[in-house]
Amino acid sequence: MAQIVLFENIHPSARDVFATAGYTDIVTHAAALPPAELRAALRGAQVAGIRSRTHLDTEALAASPDLRVVGCFCIGTNQVDLNNAMQRGIPVFNAPFSNTRSVAELVLGEAILLLRRIPEKNARVHLGHWDKSATGAFETRGKTLGIVGYGNIGSQISTLAEGIGMSVVFFDVEAKLPLGNARAAGSLNELLEQADVVTLHVPGGKSTENIVNADTLARMKRGAILINASRGTVVDIEALHAALTSGHLAGAALDVFPTEPKSVDEPLASPLIGLPNVLLTPHIGGSTQESQENIGREVAQKLVRFLQAGTTKSAVNFPELPYLEPAGEARILHVHRNAPGALGALDNLLAEQGLNIVSQSLQTRGQIGYVVTDVDGQVSDTVMAALRSHPITVRCDLV
Repeated sequence: MAQIVLFENIHPSARDVFATAGYTDIVTHAAALPPAELRAALRGAQVAGIRSRTHLDTEALAASPDLRVVGCFCIGTNQVDLNNAMQRGIPVFNAPFSNTRSVAELVLGEAILLLRRIPEKNARVHLGHWDKSATGAFETRGKTLGIVGYGNIGSQISTLAEGIGMSVVFFDVEAKLPLGNARAAGSLNELLEQADVVTLHVPGGKSTENIVNADTLARMKRGAILINASRGTVVDIEALHAALTSGHLAGAALDVFPTEPKSVDEPLASPLIGLPNVLLTPHIGGSTQESQENIGREVAQKLVRFLQAGTTKSAVNFPELPYLEPAGEARILHVHRNAPGALGALDNLLAEQGLNIVSQSLQTRGQIGYVVTDVDGQVSDTVMAALRSHPITVRCDLV
């Protein structure tokens, strides 16, 4: 029975899924661990469940030869060396949908608060000022929301925003079907020039690094608002600070930052701290009880399907095979180098061991091939040793 190790207070809904499936060897850790302690905690584990602060780099993966699968109980997977995991035959799963509503609600709430200048008004009341002026305060209705990245979260924000009377324009590098009355902008600059509120929902990486910079901020309407709940590297913070202090932008809300504190007691270092028209939140876009429960269930179910059937559908770094009904006495999960003759070599090995292939499904990705084979016959330790020792094999497991 697989040993499962969970880090960073993953919601109990995950444990419930594992227990229902019959997996009871579960070790939990309340927080992320330093590298040496992490390697020790993963010793002998076949399943690792992590959130954003646990880093499974090359060294951690190399020190965990028994590790078969990783679950990121969050959206992001940057904390895992995905290519190295793939080369070791380890699929990685995440939760791209479960916190969509939570992030969407936060963004829309921040837009309303900033348009009404609530952060500043709130601070002044606490300081003893009773400023009832309507100067610079606006209704959300009739304003244009510009959504950069029209994926799961962006499209849901679009629907919610229209429900309160906003016009929606979006830009995405891929062609996307508009929902409701939303319309696509021809370019990022076109969106920036017409939006009263701009919200960012793009992935991290080189292609999106500092896409909001001095030049793009200058293209935004004077008095506009910027919201970033995507990745911290997307916004040039110094340029944003300049746009806010000069009065070009009326406000901003950030939930993510280029460098984030590693513990509860470590303060955020940012030039935006202290600005009255800025909302700063500690990467909590998806941090609601509902979303954490949904994430725990979603990722745990993916891990169970892999353990029980070898299913890799929706893995972020691995050849994807959907759920396949068992069709033989045993199921062999074989990860191999993607080279000519790989499947033939595997089938010959099975034949030499007296195993009859009942069903077989193969998918490749880059340098890796993954095949699920149902066989009739006795799959002994000797058979598995022969399969694992073949030069083309990366990893081989029995379900």
